[in-house]
Amino acid sequence: MIRPPAVAGQFYPGTASEIDAELDVLIRPASARRKAVGVVCPHAGWMYSGQTAGIVYSNVEIPDRVILVGPNHHGIGSTYAVFSAGAWRTPVGDVPIAEPLAAALLDNCDLLAEDPQAHGAEHSLEVQVPMLRRANPNVRIVPVLIGGGWPESGGRHNLRDIARAIVQTVQDYGKPALLLASTDLNHYEDQDTSKIKDKLVLDAVVNMDEDGLMSRVVDVNVTMCGVAATYIVLHAAKKLGAKHAELLDYRTSGDVNGDFTRVVGYGAVVIW
Repeated sequence: MIRPPAVAGQFYPGTASEIDAELDVLIRPASARRKAVGVVCPHAGWMYSGQTAGIVYSNVEIPDRVILVGPNHHGIGSTYAVFSAGAWRTPVGDVPIAEPLAAALLDNCDLLAEDPQAHGAEHSLEVQVPMLRRANPNVRIVPVLIGGGWPESGGRHNLRDIARAIVQTVQDYGKPALLLASTDLNHYEDQDTSKIKDKLVLDAVVNMDEDGLMSRVVDVNVTMCGVAATYIVLHAAKKLGAKHAELLDYRTSGDVNGDFTRVVGYGAVVIW
């Protein structure tokens, strides 16, 4: 199955030449990129979060296999949905699904369902795909969407079960595979408030404290759309041996458009 682009021309440019020109600016060549177990990367329109996302792709080595975990904003389809076969089409070319890896992940977790429909209109993973392709033209992906009641998306026990399945899948694969949590941070409050809330959650991420992250989101009402995806990636990364995390970049939409009354936060974190 070929998944056509749903938000090309909206969240990122709609033609190959425009995408290539923008990625020339956003993703800088690097003499040495860092190996990582996981990353946290934003997914708003490139005009807002592209610089932050580009810092991830400029600094982290993207292996041939990437498991993408992001929020299902639309609530369409299965609660925990895997796109397991075919390719994702972009204006700059197709990115294949890592089909054996996707099949193994589904086998390793009864909670996960094969559900291409859930992915059809969702932007949270699509905006990453042209960037992944630029960073590694040989990349193959396993897209996973997390729905359910926000923020815990069915409960932390379910999120840990999905994380354990990812760990087993990556360990059985036996080759490098990057885990990517796609999320934006606090939504639509003023800049000062958002910076306070975003620092609380980013500190938890950098401290690799997934339960602290979830508790802060709940206690302070941080409208971080991909908190469940980030929880999963943090939990899995630690099980895969990651010991450290570092904030590479933070900014808000207000830093881009000058409107500080109603901003969205964006953070880039590398986990190794």
